[in-house]
Amino acid sequence: MTQENAFGLAGQVCVVTGGASGIGRGIVEALAREGARIAVLDVADRRANDCVRDAIAAGAEAIAVHCDTSDPESVASARSAVVDQFGPAEVLVNNAGIIGKGGPLMDLPVQDWDRLMSVNLRGYFLCTQVFGRDMITRGSGSIVNVVSITAETALPNAGNYGIAKAGAAMMTKLLGAELARHGVRCNAVHPGIIQTPLNQVSFDDPQIAAHRNASVPTGRVGQPGDIAQAVLFLASPRAAYVNGAELLVDGALRHGLLSLASRPQ
Repeated sequence: MTQENAFGLAGQVCVVTGGASGIGRGIVEALAREGARIAVLDVADRRANDCVRDAIAAGAEAIAVHCDTSDPESVASARSAVVDQFGPAEVLVNNAGIIGKGGPLMDLPVQDWDRLMSVNLRGYFLCTQVFGRDMITRGSGSIVNVVSITAETALPNAGNYGIAKAGAAMMTKLLGAELARHGVRCNAVHPGIIQTPLNQVSFDDPQIAAHRNASVPTGRVGQPGDIAQAVLFLASPRAAYVNGAELLVDGALRHGLLSLASRPQ
């Protein structure tokens, strides 16, 4: 890490939910290069420990904390573990999420609706309340929500995924307005198609992979590191006057889809 490339996050206590793999792990790796003190919150203990091991090898301080973000007691326990090790969180990245069951909304079982909402929306709410209170007490802090372009682009047969993400996007705007007077910022990144272990099976098929890359105006799908750089910016002092904002990180995919939809046939 060189001084001119630093985001000013060295030594900052950064909590990343769902940090054990995919986009979350990419964010942890980027924070490690910044010299942050990182708490990786995840239900996947083995993967979280592997992630922490690599972060420490990169020169960062890091701990793995078992946490089910949909469970208030689990989140409270995770907060205690972070405070005991590092002190109160200065940055919170809400990233933990599940894809859930697809298909038409009219056919979606209520238990599948509830499960996805409990992680993808309730989890963001709970973690923000628990870790955000420490930020309010200190008078500073940054919350970054990893949302999705599906928050504003209806994707048929995707179940309630986009609905949960739309809720997280509105939560971002409300928190930006409500927490600003406390010196706390809340912003969101909206990833497009990102290649992660969760969807790797699709990319194992060369034809599907080629189609996905070709569907993005930039010419390729995103990688976790693409999202991580946007998250670091929003979390950092460089974004000190950015609050309640939503940043598209999708290779122009959403705008490309809108252009195609409005083009005369």
